[in-house]
Amino acid sequence: MKIRDQILGRMYVVLTGLVLLPLIIAGQLVWLNVDEGVQLRELGRRQAESQQLLPPQRGEILDIHGRALAVNSPHYNLALDPTVPEFEEQKSVFLTRLADLTGTSVTELQSRIRNRSSKQFVRLINLTPDQRREVASWEIPGLILEEQSQRKYVYGSTASHIIGHVDVDGIGKAGLELEYDMYLKGQPGRRTLFRDRRGYLRVDAEGIVVPAADGETLVLTIDLIRQTIMEEELAAGVAQARAVRGSAIAVNPKNGAILAIANVPTFDANTPLKAPVSAWRNSAVTDRLEPGSAFKMIAASAALETGIVSMNRLVNTGNGRIEVAGYTLNDVAKYGEITFHDVIVKSSNVGMALTTQSMPPEALYRYIRNFGFGQKTWIDLPGEVGGLLKRTDRWSKTTKTALSIGYEIDVTPLQMVMAYAALADGGLLRQPYIVAQRRDVTGRVLWRAADDPARTDSIRRVLREETVAMLQPAFIDVVQKGTATDAQIDGLTIAGKTGTARKVVNGRYGSGYRATFVGFYPAEDPHVAMIVILDEPRTSIYGGRVSAPVFKRIAERWTATFPASGLPTPQEGWRFQTGRNRLESPPGTVPVSEEFRQQTHAKVQATPLPDDTELTVMPDVLGLDARTAWFRLRAKGLHVQLNGTGSVIGQSPEPGTVVQTNVILQLQQNELD
Repeated sequence: MKIRDQILGRMYVVLTGLVLLPLIIAGQLVWLNVDEGVQLRELGRRQAESQQLLPPQRGEILDIHGRALAVNSPHYNLALDPTVPEFEEQKSVFLTRLADLTGTSVTELQSRIRNRSSKQFVRLINLTPDQRREVASWEIPGLILEEQSQRKYVYGSTASHIIGHVDVDGIGKAGLELEYDMYLKGQPGRRTLFRDRRGYLRVDAEGIVVPAADGETLVLTIDLIRQTIMEEELAAGVAQARAVRGSAIAVNPKNGAILAIANVPTFDANTPLKAPVSAWRNSAVTDRLEPGSAFKMIAASAALETGIVSMNRLVNTGNGRIEVAGYTLNDVAKYGEITFHDVIVKSSNVGMALTTQSMPPEALYRYIRNFGFGQKTWIDLPGEVGGLLKRTDRWSKTTKTALSIGYEIDVTPLQMVMAYAALADGGLLRQPYIVAQRRDVTGRVLWRAADDPARTDSIRRVLREETVAMLQPAFIDVVQKGTATDAQIDGLTIAGKTGTARKVVNGRYGSGYRATFVGFYPAEDPHVAMIVILDEPRTSIYGGRVSAPVFKRIAERWTATFPASGLPTPQEGWRFQTGRNRLESPPGTVPVSEEFRQQTHAKVQATPLPDDTELTVMPDVLGLDARTAWFRLRAKGLHVQLNGTGSVIGQSPEPGTVVQTNVILQLQQNELD
């Protein structure tokens, strides 16, 4: 074949290929578009798209009157996808501007980008609303501006043990924030974003948007004012008694609604990590303790219900000392032969032990269980414990006697106040609760405690109404003339019981005590049952001395917050000033100097004035420091002349003695023992 023919042949082949190639390419494009075009377009769209979660707003927490306790405040995060090519071109200028705007170093920002855990995402910094608007105006490729909500607790430490707190991710970690997290957190939504050619993430107008479902709002049974008062007075009581800790709970005995819960020490729910973890503990619900004489109400109830005693039956307590299975049991005084009514009023250990000796163990155990001990109350708060009550087959020779006076049993403060609430409510035991309503974001009520039979119905009847009628006068007399006279309030009848119990340390009784007062008022138609417990008080170990006054001050200030109940308003006199954690004297009194804070010993003596002066009853100031005694005496209208300093170790006239209102009271300093 000639060379010319070879060249022409090759040219024809090339020309044919050149003609066919566009046709092949066009055919391939047609084939791709027709056969796989939909799939490829969808694949490309998905590569440019991303799903953005739309966080819901966490539900608010309100008090019974709608005051906001926990709310949400806007919070902005600046995130970044550093793999966007256009970002690298502006990285240096962007980081410099961002560092100047936020006060963060460029080195720190670079470190966060370099050490990111995700290739395409890093959260750089939090922004204020003004900073967010400024950064958005820069239009830097790859930036992601996130809007989130930050939990805010409006009143800081107030009700912090009830409300609890959330972690940095908005997940409930304590209190109601934990217990009701599934209702509060809501459900996140989502929307589609797409990345344009410059790398900006923009909302896809055609994408699917699933709106977030905001969390539910909780309306609580507590009132902010009453809660604040209880916390203030408990803190003052702990400080005055120089106690280690303190707890208080109040409940409506008619329905089990919690009115307030307070613990000392406490913490600010906005900054929980600044407080020790022990301060987070809601001791009123989670701590177990031996209740001491406050538990005598249960033993007395069982004795009356089983018919082994009547209120007028005489009990011979002898010289106030008996031995049980080798252990000695003492009274604080020699009462001799007294009625069972006075066994309660005088808190006679010997009298209660002798009364329960003939009671079958099974009967005592049954009544203790019926009052709710040894089991949870199932309050809607986390961390509750059920206490400890041994079965009768594990009782020792001393158990029955020990139980009758509040030992060899572990209870919670909540269990104790609910037992006394049952006495106040005619013998009906109820379940405590603290959430009154759940509402959606529009305010529509989704659930109401008043409509829930579990809340409105009693758990069981623990006492006959006849037994309640026999018992209540004795517990009124405990306050009127027994061990809790410091709980008295003029015009308000209070019933209750004191308790003093030694603490167990490492399995043995140590030198520390817990002092308790638990009661209810007004006794004729109780609206409030309340317990106050101080742990290791140093000024006095007795509940009547340190816990009863705290109960009294709370009740005095609370009466004005129950306008519809018919409760009397507080008497004029000294009061505890809100928010300042100190006692304030009545109008017209002279401020007390620092010398009253000294801790030497002193006695109180009264010198009467002319016979035509007005009469009043001498209050009990034994065990009080001079400053507190001064306030107590001034509140009774007595003129006080002070000589010396210290705490009161003796008193003349005796408490309850009728004296003239214009008297001179002298504090005479003694030598230290």
